[in-house]
Amino acid sequence: MATRRVDARRNEQALLDAAAAAFVAAGVEAPVRDIAARAGVGVGTVYRHFPTKEALVNALALDLFHGLIKAARDALEIEDPWAAFTHALWEGGHLLASDRAFTEIASQTEMPITPELAAELNHVFGRLIARAQEAGALRSDLVLDDIAMFMCGIGAATAKPHCCPEAWKRHLEIVIDGLRATSASGSLPT
Repeated sequence: MATRRVDARRNEQALLDAAAAAFVAAGVEAPVRDIAARAGVGVGTVYRHFPTKEALVNALALDLFHGLIKAARDALEIEDPWAAFTHALWEGGHLLASDRAFTEIASQTEMPITPELAAELNHVFGRLIARAQEAGALRSDLVLDDIAMFMCGIGAATAKPHCCPEAWKRHLEIVIDGLRATSASGSLPT
């Protein structure tokens, strides 16, 4: 029985890895049969683990949210508040750039995230914002929702053709420069 559970977990992870690779190559439209082939399993195995393609996409998105939370928690260990805040943004940018399926999901109106996971993500990023603002490094009128909006924009940019390789890094650097307290030219609209 324990062997079967180990095999099931291994198959599930293989499916998630295969789906991520398939989505990088073809977006969320990648056929389930291609995902199964990449994982070395039959289509039936895919549907035993993930009853719908949406369930598979949501599982990948939840993995990415866990990655974002881990990156933000790791950033809280950085002593300098500005360095901690920007480190979390860069790590988030790298995660978004590595997951085309997530960037497509993020552009939709509803995100596949549990209320508990959303609360944890907001709490950790809220702490990073508060620390950087209290240190006078981050503009004081930035709010938590601003981060989700501009990071979704950065994520969407990762899937667009651009003349510069890894253009999202240029875009994130421009955004970060605009977030510095010393860069504020006035108050943001409410």
